[in-house]
Amino acid sequence: MSLELIVDARKKSIRLALLNNGKLIELHEEEGNNEFSVGDIYLGKVRKVVPSLNASFVNVGYDKDAFLHYLDLGPQFKSLNKFSRDTLRGKQNVSDLQYFKFEDEISKDGKIEETISSSAPILVQVTKEPISSKGPRLTAEITLAGRFLVLVPFSNKVSISQKIKSHGERDRLKTLIRKIKPKNFGVIIRTVAEGKKIKLLEQDLKNLLEKWKKIHENLLGIKPPMRVLSEIDKTSSILRDLLNAEFTNIHVNDKNLHENLRQYVSDIAPGREKIIKNYDGKIEIFERFDVNRQIKALFGKKVPLPSGGYLIIEHTEAMHVVDVNSGNRKGADGQESNALATNLEAAEEIARVLQLRDMGGIVCVDFIDMHDKANNKALYIKMKESMSNDRAKHNIIPPSRFGVVEITRQRVRPQTDIVTSEKCPACSGKGEVQASILVADEIENNLNYLINKSFDKRFSLVVHPYLEAYFKKGILSRQMKWLFKYKKWIPVRGLSSQNLLQYTFIDKNKKEITL
Repeated sequence: MSLELIVDARKKSIRLALLNNGKLIELHEEEGNNEFSVGDIYLGKVRKVVPSLNASFVNVGYDKDAFLHYLDLGPQFKSLNKFSRDTLRGKQNVSDLQYFKFEDEISKDGKIEETISSSAPILVQVTKEPISSKGPRLTAEITLAGRFLVLVPFSNKVSISQKIKSHGERDRLKTLIRKIKPKNFGVIIRTVAEGKKIKLLEQDLKNLLEKWKKIHENLLGIKPPMRVLSEIDKTSSILRDLLNAEFTNIHVNDKNLHENLRQYVSDIAPGREKIIKNYDGKIEIFERFDVNRQIKALFGKKVPLPSGGYLIIEHTEAMHVVDVNSGNRKGADGQESNALATNLEAAEEIARVLQLRDMGGIVCVDFIDMHDKANNKALYIKMKESMSNDRAKHNIIPPSRFGVVEITRQRVRPQTDIVTSEKCPACSGKGEVQASILVADEIENNLNYLINKSFDKRFSLVVHPYLEAYFKKGILSRQMKWLFKYKKWIPVRGLSSQNLLQYTFIDKNKKEITL
């Protein structure tokens, strides 16, 4: 596993592409105005209490009121509420909680109308960004995330990530944190803390306590709605959560951002700042690292699979639906074997697409029907393995009798949606066609199919002159690469009557080969 982060800095936004062994697995775009991001903390004002929902709507400055359910208040809500109100009135002069007197915990079965009232100020944190016509989703259980630790005010509990399996390491970390954490602050130990020395953990805790102090300072004398503390920018948050030994390179095309990232990485992971490299090539950075082509391939309705199969992805109001098709792929061992191979390949690609597009909610995947129960079990295991690195909470149900796999995936941000169609030059922009960058790949998939099919292999490719020039360009052209790959020369002929993206395969009798 080799992770690379490609950072494309623009005038008003920053685009981030996370690559795993060259494959695009995450894509983010950070606008200049990034309010209401997950993790942002606000002093809101309760707009309306709705007993029937056991929830309230809170004004945090967004067009739509944010949603806060009773269960998201947290057991220590009364203590947090007392702290924030006393700070607003000037009665709470310090951020330290050592001498702070806790209030009673609220009941899990309580009523929201008995806990908060309309027009009251309330300290909240964004857990879901605004999606479609909905406002942000909030929690009143404030947490501050760091590199190795998560700070939980108004608690004394020390928790540890379940992904740390060693009992000895778990005991060591818990013992260390209990020694250094201040009173009335809880701590969650993150997975990346495994094996780390106390100096690094202590520094991370110190940084988080500084954030809590900043919240206290920002609360003094303000009126709701107002942002109290902003989450760090997207680039830094990805590095904070993912930076490990598997990160090989971070390429940045902006000198100032390059220096800022070097400083940030030197703070959170001293010695690793050398992996940050300033890119100043003439080719656009996303083009240089093949990100643009992958975006075009993976964000359309039709997503190609390497073997020649493809996925059809439809989005509805209620759910996402994915259909798996084998295309022109034909296995030598029969239909069942071919279905299994295509399904396993599709499972890996679906997991990648879900994470890349940040698709949330219910996802129904219609895999190719398989009759062998062992094959269905293998597909289920492959689907779970492929989604094991997905940071969003998810659940997968085994294939039904109809071959449908149901997936639920946590939705915290709006789904990434990129238009992958282009204006058609053959119809003066009146229609749309598949992105031209994918045509060459589609031709090669069909070429591979024809070469391996057991019939007379003497055929030629007829394309628009522009595509002919593309395939023949250079000493080591694509046409030459085909010769080395298939040990056969494939003639390429340009025909001006062809549309720009149209192509046909012609046999020795000058008849079109139907695929």
